[in-house]
Amino acid sequence: MITRVLGVDPGLTRCGVGIIDLGASRKVSLVFVDTFKTDAATELSERIGTLANKIEALILSQRPSAIALERVFSQQNLRSVMGVAQISGVILMLAHKHSVPIYLHTPSEVKAAVTGSGRANKSQVGAMVAKILGLAEIPKPADAADSLAIAICHAWKSAGGTDLNSDSLTPAQKAWHSAEQAATASKRR
Repeated sequence: MITRVLGVDPGLTRCGVGIIDLGASRKVSLVFVDTFKTDAATELSERIGTLANKIEALILSQRPSAIALERVFSQQNLRSVMGVAQISGVILMLAHKHSVPIYLHTPSEVKAAVTGSGRANKSQVGAMVAKILGLAEIPKPADAADSLAIAICHAWKSAGGTDLNSDSLTPAQKAWHSAEQAATASKRR
């Protein structure tokens, strides 16, 4: 059974959207990737409406079985975090409207899932996304690669039942699951 995941790297100026399919043996494949953009000089309601319409059209045409969204985190730039929060709200509403389960993942969780380190930089994440998906080049801009990383993170996490000794797992998958087990064990203490 194939699971289709829409990953969203929310932003008001640049909103990365990536769709992957999760197949047998936790293999993921690229379906779609893009970065939806709006002009900062345009009125806020129009920008939000434009992004909402594009994302809703994507949900309707691609029919994802899950939406993975990067969790809003605190930044120094209040204006930037407001745009992320506003678009995140739009995504949450669209998921509800179309009855698509939605899952939030932190940036460090996403980085750990695809690189094995929660402190990886953007170029490391992009390189691993390209490698995992078998792409000749890193998706550009970084928002596009990040959306795919979010989708991959969710796909692998939702697959569950991982055998860490399985030869079908990538080193990043093994490292991520080891880190997840360690975090779970430390919460129990």
